[in-house]
Formats: sequence, structure tokens, C-alpha cells
Amino acid sequence: MKAYAMVLEEFNKPLKMKEFELMSPTDGKLLVKIEAAGVCGSDVHMFRGNDPRTKLPMILGHEGVGRVYAISGQWRDINGEKIQEGDLIIWDRGVVCGRCYFCAVKKESYLCPHRWTYGISVSCAEPPYLRGCYSEYIYLHKDTKVIKIKENVAPEILVSASCSGATCAHAFDIVSPDFGDSVLIQGPGPIGLYAIIFAKLRGARNIIVIGGTKERLKMCEEFGATHVLDRNSTTAGQRQEIIMDITNGRGVDLAIEAVGHPSAVSEGIKLVRNGGSYLSLGFGDPNGSVTLDCYYDIVRKNLRYQGVWVSSTKHLYMAVNVVLQNRELFKKMITNVYKLTDATKALEDMENRNTIKSVLKP
Repeated sequence: MKAYAMVLEEFNKPLKMKEFELMSPTDGKLLVKIEAAGVCGSDVHMFRGNDPRTKLPMILGHEGVGRVYAISGQWRDINGEKIQEGDLIIWDRGVVCGRCYFCAVKKESYLCPHRWTYGISVSCAEPPYLRGCYSEYIYLHKDTKVIKIKENVAPEILVSASCSGATCAHAFDIVSPDFGDSVLIQGPGPIGLYAIIFAKLRGARNIIVIGGTKERLKMCEEFGATHVLDRNSTTAGQRQEIIMDITNGRGVDLAIEAVGHPSAVSEGIKLVRNGGSYLSLGFGDPNGSVTLDCYYDIVRKNLRYQGVWVSSTKHLYMAVNVVLQNRELFKKMITNVYKLTDATKALEDMENRNTIKSVLKP
């Protein structure tokens, strides 16, 4: 039996469709038929050669939902549910060792030095080849954590939970706003949309989004943003004045950077109140540096500046449940659906922000 996948062989060149021999899974693996694969901004970074983890040739795609096709060994999901052929599942994109200092002692598995990620850090040059979601099938390693989806739900609305949702859940697991707090979100993409939902769930009163794409800002309002500021029609000074007015001159309690650009950090830090928190989620690849005044921007404000790197299975679980409780909203997030063979166009549209969330359907 044959399986087809879109392969990145050269940076900045169109992905090529390749044929792979499909074998029965062995050594405790799970063979999954992909139902939907998310196109993430991180995929664009790899496509352009900006992510140092990329190992060519590679099948991109770390956001996937699929149905179990064949099983080697006994599999149960994180809830103890037995996994059987035909089950709809979503899986943790990162596989960790479970034995190192970060996994076993600090319980921060996202920092595991042995962590590897489907569609990001494994080449398709060696067996079992199919380790990315831009494919008809994928082999899941025996140490992969999976969640069985028992609800009747369209698979495509869940794909973003694998990355944007889980990473955002990680952020709110680190810092949770109090009821009545003000939250600033820089970036109206998928991470920003998840941040709106999490901020609402945690009781934020004011949810302010800064972005430059009108369609995305409109969707932010649908998700529950109380204020949206178009950076193309306002200056940084005007945005600061508006935010200070909203927050009684204090600044926001929590700001979330979901842009991945140094200019966002420079602006956002100054919009946080004394004693507030600034969480940076958007840097998925090396993208420059920023100069901060350590006295005025950090120490004098008693500011908490926290980086948020990927996620753990706990965060995937949180994100999946958020999606399942807000299905109609997350259905709106999917603005473009492509055939697997149109993966290159999907990447280009994501890069040009012609879409909010794109999905490949094999």
C-alpha cells in the first residue's frame, strides 16, 4: 500500500509530493490516517529556512488530527481510554524522554533536552519516514501522548489546539489574570484568538488586541475582545493613551506577545502596569533582539517578563477542552481549507496573512 506526503526538500522551493511504502506498524507504533493538518506560522519559518531545528528532507506539519488505522501493541490515551482502530485522536506534537531532570524532577517536560517534534525536528529520510502531518498517514512513536476524541466534531476545528492552543494554555498556566484584570494581546492570529478565550475564562474585564489585519481584528471581537486597535491607523503613542485611559492610568495587568517581532516587545513592555506581567509567545524562530531599560522597564516596575516555550500534554488537554466548549467560534477560525497537493500555496497564504487558520485535508 502506498501513502503520499508533501516533502520539503529545499528551503524556499515548492514542496514535492512523494510516495512512501506503507507498512504495518511495529515496535509499539500507531499508524494514523490524517483527517486534517494545520498550517502553522512555524511551518512558514521552516519553509523559509529560518528554524534551526529543520532537518531536510522533511514532511512538515506538527498539528494533526486523525483516525487510528493500525496498532502495534496496547495503546491507551491520557484518560485511560483504550485506543482502537477507527478512533479519532489528537496527539501531543512533542515527544519527551520522561526520565531527565526537566521531565522527572522539575515537571517541565517542554524543556526536555531530548524532546523532538513531529513535522519540525525529524527528517523523512529514515524509517518510518512518515513523521509529519502534511501526509495521508503518520506513524506515532510509542511514547506519544494521545487524546481520544469521543465527541462528534469536525476534525479541522481541533488542529490548532496542538500548537497555538497548547502554547497559549501554557502561558495562562504560568500567569493567570484575576477577575476584573485587563489583558493586552499583541497579535490577532490563532494564538491571539486562544488568548482571548483563556482571558475570558479567567475573568478578565478588559481584553485589548493590537493587530494590523482588519479581518483578524474583526474575528477577535467575535471571540470576545472588548477593544481592538489597528496598528496601521494608530501610532504607538495613541495606543498607549487609549490603553492608559481604559486602565485608569495604570497599564494592563498582563500582556501577551503573539507576534514574534522585537518592535512588539518594545511597545508592549511600556503598556504593562507596575507589578504586572509580560509573556512572550510569538518567537518561533530567531528574529532579532530588543533593547530594554533594565531600571525603568523591568526593575522599577517590578515587572515579570516570562518566555513561553512550546507546551506539555497538560496544555494540549486544556486547549482541546477549550475548543470543544467553543466549537462554533473555532469553526470560524478555519478560513481556508486546501487539498494536500496545495500545501505550498497554503504556506504562502499564511505568510502573506491571507488567512487566519488554514487546514490541509488529504
